[in-house]
Amino acid sequence: MLKVCTKEEWEKSSPRKDIGSWEEQEKAVKTIIADIKNRGDEALRELALKFDGCHLESLVVEEQEIQEARQKVGSDFINALHKAAENIEIFHRRQSRNSFISTEESGIILGQMVIPLEKVGAYVPGGTASYPSSVLMNVIPAKIAGVKEIYMCTPPGKDGKINPYTLTAAAQLGVEKIFKMGGAQAVAAFAYGTGTVPVVDKIVGPGNIYVTLAKKLVYGDVDIDMLAGPSELLIIADSTADPRFIAADIMSQAEHDPLAANFIVTPDPELPGRVLNSLQEQLPQMSRRDIIQKSLEEHSAIIVVKNLEEAFRVSNDIAPEHLEVIIEDPLASLPWIKNAGSVFLGGFTPEPLGDYYAGPNHVLPTGGAARFSSGLNVDDFIKKTTILYYPKQALKEAAEDVILLAEVEGLDAHANTVKVRMKNIE
Repeated sequence: MLKVCTKEEWEKSSPRKDIGSWEEQEKAVKTIIADIKNRGDEALRELALKFDGCHLESLVVEEQEIQEARQKVGSDFINALHKAAENIEIFHRRQSRNSFISTEESGIILGQMVIPLEKVGAYVPGGTASYPSSVLMNVIPAKIAGVKEIYMCTPPGKDGKINPYTLTAAAQLGVEKIFKMGGAQAVAAFAYGTGTVPVVDKIVGPGNIYVTLAKKLVYGDVDIDMLAGPSELLIIADSTADPRFIAADIMSQAEHDPLAANFIVTPDPELPGRVLNSLQEQLPQMSRRDIIQKSLEEHSAIIVVKNLEEAFRVSNDIAPEHLEVIIEDPLASLPWIKNAGSVFLGGFTPEPLGDYYAGPNHVLPTGGAARFSSGLNVDDFIKKTTILYYPKQALKEAAEDVILLAEVEGLDAHANTVKVRMKNIE
């Protein structure tokens, strides 16, 4: 079910598949993008019929549909949604940045304006499951950043309707408009606009490989958050870890996608067998056990290492989306952690707490991108514009240095902008 190997054996297996290796899918996505650019709403409706199996009279969710959705979800869901939203808002408000201005004695003024983006499009997956949690994670930091217009899209069902839980979450957060569209065509619509869908400044949110490739292809015409691949979880565990917890946690990520990758890294040679036994006990109870099993068999591993220090080196090399640290003293391990999208410390902090409730964002870098990038946050929805002001005397004092640096680069016209001003000052 789940292979057990040494660090050296795992390194030779190279289990990851990167975004660049999907040539056929990328060709299909390019065709879809071109179609949306040329035919707009008409293409969106045709592709909804082709891929989602529904005929859409309107691409926009109407108020009556929102009211119907609220009646279906029940008060318990609404209450849980409110609690989760409150936690997520509290956490993300701590990320907010302020503009600043500094004035020097010479009269020079330097500063930075923090300016929110005007329009953001949030992609929320549909397909095999509903994801109201993704609504919260995409929309709340954008609202905190001050984005004026937040739009959302999600694939409709065969009946032409949006999942009621996803729809209710979007309505609760005051999303500007909700569009019935998914896949690469939704990304293209947000990037280039149609008769109904506006052009946005940035597209955020996870999706399948077609969504990810579309985001890759439209980047530059519009900003994106990241290229999110299949979900990942790495668990560092020692002999104190409960194998039942570990088995449950890797199944929680494996059920997302057959391509999801799960790793257990441990110095305890007895732990792999205990985890495998627990998996055999728990797996038959899972409704998505076929997906889980494929993920565990094809994209996951238990890696046995010499000690915890080596375990953290392996983790930093993999740079997982989610890192659980289930060891005797997890807090003491923080200095060893260099590359991870989000870290979950201790045996009673399962990854789904981060997915749904605790507060940190669950839109995280995958495929090793945690080496150089961060999860979705308030900074993703702002621009930083710098401000400069030099009075005459301050420019005079800097003139020789600026002219020299410009001339070294062979840019005479740059130097000339200072020279002509010096004549005026003198």
